[in-house]
Amino acid sequence: MRKRWLSTLVTTFGMFGALAITPASAQSVAEFYKGKTVTIYVGYSPGGGYDTYARTVARHIGKHIPGEPTLIVKNRPGAGSLLLTNELYNVLPKDGSVIGIVGRGMAMEPLFGNDKAKFEPAKFNWLGSTNNEVSVCVAWHTSPVKKWEDLLTTEMIVGGTGEGADTDSFPKVMNNVLGTKLKLITGYPGGNDILLAMERGEVDGRCGYSWSSAKSRKADWLKEGKMTVLIQMSTEKHPDMPDVPLIMDLAKNDADKAALRLIYARQEFGRPFLAPPDVPADRVEALQAAFMATMDDPDFKSDAAKQNLELAPVSGKRVGELIAADIYGAGGSRPAAKEATEKVDKTEITMIEIALMKISGTVTEIIKGGRTVHLGEKSAKISGSRTAVMIGGKSDERGNIAMGMNCEAELIGENGSEAKTFSCN
Repeated sequence: MRKRWLSTLVTTFGMFGALAITPASAQSVAEFYKGKTVTIYVGYSPGGGYDTYARTVARHIGKHIPGEPTLIVKNRPGAGSLLLTNELYNVLPKDGSVIGIVGRGMAMEPLFGNDKAKFEPAKFNWLGSTNNEVSVCVAWHTSPVKKWEDLLTTEMIVGGTGEGADTDSFPKVMNNVLGTKLKLITGYPGGNDILLAMERGEVDGRCGYSWSSAKSRKADWLKEGKMTVLIQMSTEKHPDMPDVPLIMDLAKNDADKAALRLIYARQEFGRPFLAPPDVPADRVEALQAAFMATMDDPDFKSDAAKQNLELAPVSGKRVGELIAADIYGAGGSRPAAKEATEKVDKTEITMIEIALMKISGTVTEIIKGGRTVHLGEKSAKISGSRTAVMIGGKSDERGNIAMGMNCEAELIGENGSEAKTFSCN
């Protein structure tokens, strides 16, 4: 009797369990998204090309998603968008409420052995790209470099955003394959920060600069001769620049050309939007369809045209195919491509630390004597040697931070959580 009773009980709970999960599993895409807010995270600081494309898409994609959710954009800069790519894969919600736009080179980082890349590109849900892309190497007008050949004999300092980003990989490729003399200062939160560094004289140029951004955001620099385009980097020339040399045409042999073809395969999905892995399939399909519908939306096209943004949409399915076949299926050219993008003996690299973001608020929690301090929902890690702590306008120690103080922190580091400065009053 006891076994029969247990069997009946298990069966009954199984029935209730099935009933309990049926509404959730049967929830339509429109029901899920109705009244929700969908966040588009950008792996770079505000004001650059990726940020501009993200905000333009955000203004129009909501009406094409069933349920018409509200879209907001948040910046999550760090390590050339590697920080965000890792978070999309491992941390952020996998229910379809989060979308990201990351550097096109991120899909190649695991292939080239970057142990900081904690993701498998094929498992992401690729939604599509707003355009294919040609990157350029540019020199500020005060630089002695006036044409690409000058780089073979003259050093030029360029800015970068982090390992794996075009701004960091492409200078190494040029040095390793062409024999140029580029130096790299990296750690800028985004491309816009590199442009400001050019104006300030901190760097002489930028190699790995999307042409679509250059001509839309800095058309005045091009017109006034403040910025010179030295070389274009892709598998094919851009029609705007018939007289600017293409890196593929400068390869010294077939092996180098094959390696360059693999490296620049990423250019076809120039501004990739993606969702985390394991998002329900019907929501992924809805997001992919909404993305392509947005690309064909007259209001979106008009908005993009006003900003001089290039549009050459690539579907999420095509992006996935490119990653699986053209990049991860490249076979024999992988070792040469890996060496070209990673070998650093020909490239002098300087790391800098620039605050990725600022947070402020009232101290709500203090952990381990001030090693971690929460300001509302945000937190900062405070190093005894690397963080400058100020209390009441005077240098102080983290152990004197107290509950209820009003404080502000500048965050740095690959994870965007370590405080460079921590000031309280």
